[in-house]
Amino acid sequence: MSGILDLLNSDIGKSIVSGVSEQTNQPQNKTHEVLSMAMPVLMAAMQRNASSPEGAQGLLSALNGQHDGSILNNLSGLFGGGVDDNVMNDGSKILGHVLGNKQSNVEKAIGAKSGMDASSVAQILKVAAPILMGMLGNQAKQQNVNSPSGLEGMLGGLLKGNSPKGDQSFLESILDANNDGSIMDDVAGMVMGGNKNKGGLGGIIGGLFGGKN
Repeated sequence: MSGILDLLNSDIGKSIVSGVSEQTNQPQNKTHEVLSMAMPVLMAAMQRNASSPEGAQGLLSALNGQHDGSILNNLSGLFGGGVDDNVMNDGSKILGHVLGNKQSNVEKAIGAKSGMDASSVAQILKVAAPILMGMLGNQAKQQNVNSPSGLEGMLGGLLKGNSPKGDQSFLESILDANNDGSIMDDVAGMVMGGNKNKGGLGGIIGGLFGGKN
């Protein structure tokens, strides 16, 4: 199975980067860098949220309903003339649900790593979140995912392709650095490579985000 970053580097992924870049008035290379960092973080957070029966059912319902992948069918229409407020508002809701009160930390961390201000990162994520959900919805259809276990397998497969050496401790570490159950705990320090706990997490994050291991 392709990883989420493989999808981002596909033809449709390149169209998404180009469209998001134009929508947010940011350079394409910076937009790609931000999305390359943000996509795995959002995916890992979704996987954590889907670990409960209620969370899994909620995500399944979203992927089978509003976020079934249809947003990908007309990207030129989505970006042509600017992304409308409904999509942006949807993106805000998705980010709030997935990241909770850690959203600001994530935006600041990605901004610091990419050299972009946090408010610009926030705009990119608002546009990207519904598209990411659409990509997941499309994958769910292709893989005929209709159960929590199937959903977990799909999310894990998409993430595993981008976790160096298949190190699954990355999934837990980035979500909860000190095992207190707080979603996205200390993500700013981890993205910046400042947290060296759990077997060299800083190196894992560095590898994922293009740094040195």
